Amino acid sequence: MSRVHDALRRAESLGTPPAASAALPALASMAPAQAAVAEPGAFHGLLEQIKEVPWDPNPEAHIIDHTKVTDAPAEEFRSLRTRLNHIQGLQPLRSLVVTSASPAEGKSFTAANLAVVQSHLQGNNTLLCDFDFRRPIAHNLFQIERSPGITEYLQGKAALSEVIRKIAGTNLYVMPAGETVANPLELLNLPEVKTMLTRLPQLFKWIVIDSPPLLFAADANLLSTLCDGTLLVVRLGATTIDSVTRALQSMSHNNVLGVVANGAKRGELYSKYTYYHSYYYAEDEKGKEAVAEEEEES
Repeated sequence: MSRVHDALRRAESLGTPPAASAALPALASMAPAQAAVAEPGAFHGLLEQIKEVPWDPNPEAHIIDHTKVTDAPAEEFRSLRTRLNHIQGLQPLRSLVVTSASPAEGKSFTAANLAVVQSHLQGNNTLLCDFDFRRPIAHNLFQIERSPGITEYLQGKAALSEVIRKIAGTNLYVMPAGETVANPLELLNLPEVKTMLTRLPQLFKWIVIDSPPLLFAADANLLSTLCDGTLLVVRLGATTIDSVTRALQSMSHNNVLGVVANGAKRGELYSKYTYYHSYYYAEDEKGKEAVAEEEEES
């Protein structure tokens, strides 16, 4: 946990006033990943049954355009992808929870763009799951229907093939939250959740899960015990060390891979455009420190 805090403090020391921006992680606290135990042949033929929807992200969502892979924001998320893919080569890592200590820290934005850049790789089928049943947003980001979604599947109202959408022309699949439910945590405790999260890795190279904040609901804590790793998103100038400490202490299973530092503002990088930058510090298994930037055109 101390390595996570050290990474956050170093990121804060370089940050200037926060802005709505992207971020990259401090891959700091490594823990053994949970291996998927899936039955051979489960969900066979599922991908062929999934409905395809057009690529039509919300213009205000700042989703990386899969047709403009050379843009600066895409490059920085590719750096994050490279680090995670490296870890995946060393240990079982297919399902990843993206969460934060508190709301409005950029977890959904980070989860969506991480899923997008992962799907850019050939054969890298990637599934973005909106498990934030309390304040779902994935359907708005990609302008797809919210229902049927995960809640309908868990309640037996829809088949799994009906709650997943394939984004046309990409390797990206999106599973929206679904209809509003009165008991989100009780729904997440159903055995079908564990079964789904252990079998889906047969079909997808990466499963990226957007979850509620750790300090406002127990959902992320529960989901982290069912997945291989967790990324914690923080907003520079807003998230406190105390909230990060309490968020990490609330977790039953410490599989935090790193911290995503979001919202640091920098000056102009290019002569004609102003970008927002986020820095991350990382310590790899050899103890080497790295730094990177994330830019977004204003």
